[in-house]
Amino acid sequence: MASTLDRLPPYVFYELDARRAHHRAQGRTLIDVGIGSPDGPIPPVVVEAMQRVAADRALSGYPYFRADPAFAAAATTYLAQRFGVTVDPAREFLALAGSKEGIAELILAHVNPGEAVLVPEVYYPVYARATLLAGAEPVFMPFLLDGRLDLDAIPAEPLSRAKVMIMNYPGNPTTASVSLDELARYVAFAERHGLLLLSDLAYSELSFDGFAVPSVLQVPGAARVAVETHTCSKSFNMAGVRIAFVAGQHAAIARLDAYRSNIGYGVSTFAQMAGAAAFANAATIVPPIVAEYRTRRDAIVAAFNAGGWPVQAPRSTMYLWLDVPAGFGDWEWVDALMAGPGVVVTPGITFGDAGRGKFRVSLVQSAERLEAAAQGIIAAARR
Repeated sequence: MASTLDRLPPYVFYELDARRAHHRAQGRTLIDVGIGSPDGPIPPVVVEAMQRVAADRALSGYPYFRADPAFAAAATTYLAQRFGVTVDPAREFLALAGSKEGIAELILAHVNPGEAVLVPEVYYPVYARATLLAGAEPVFMPFLLDGRLDLDAIPAEPLSRAKVMIMNYPGNPTTASVSLDELARYVAFAERHGLLLLSDLAYSELSFDGFAVPSVLQVPGAARVAVETHTCSKSFNMAGVRIAFVAGQHAAIARLDAYRSNIGYGVSTFAQMAGAAAFANAATIVPPIVAEYRTRRDAIVAAFNAGGWPVQAPRSTMYLWLDVPAGFGDWEWVDALMAGPGVVVTPGITFGDAGRGKFRVSLVQSAERLEAAAQGIIAAARR
């Protein structure tokens, strides 16, 4: 792994940070819509729970290996109430220190050198990087025009070596979402080819206009082949707390537990109690957070459309996924926006070569600032 780490190219967000820091060092004020880091407050009910737990002597000892019973109870109850899914907290559930680390650990626990992982062609970077660190090959699955995975386009040879298939709906950065029937198609494909199906459901609650994001665990029999990660980061404005969970196939959960117990000692009790408060109160926490993102989405989409840049409002996530204007390369466009209107966006190549020619805008500023960002982007494209 050490030599593989040396060969990995620098993480693209580091490059974005360096360019942003360069402009700020020159005294420039930037509208940063690059990183998808929530800017809203942690919900008061979670803050209150954190304040109570901070004085609890239980924090003096090590946490549970798998999950604190209170966190497991709150999260599995959430799954039951939100998706109608029953999960055994003792066998089909594991706490994670954020879903990014959990996804990487799942890959490392299941894949050997020379094997393969099926990754969407536009992807959250950890999918491919963890695969490479395992000495395995990321095999990129193309999208159909509507955002579904083109399973028929996966070559037979790497498919025969594949152990894990990853899907991310609603998608970061694409914002694409799929129906429960489509999730059932992926479950059947995974079962047919002996794959562990890993669903990254980071944006389960950030949906609009009456759309309810489905869970793969709602598919009958999905727990035979699938696991799903859920996180407090985006839905509850808790990215800094680092608390998530994975649920599903008990054999995969057990293997991940074995991996994690060899390199660590569970997940912070403090973080788990914060997560327990979030999931226990999801029904009241989520609506105002979604309403704020809807206001922001509508404001920036209206600003783009008013400026002659047609944009369709996404029905989920906290992003826009847009085309780089003709005549610009990806980083050239990023630099032009920072140097000109002072807007920071993420280049599409952050998310794989298939993202080339696109850029991502994150809804992590006020509606007014997002309108200004859209106007600046339009003006830069015209110049």
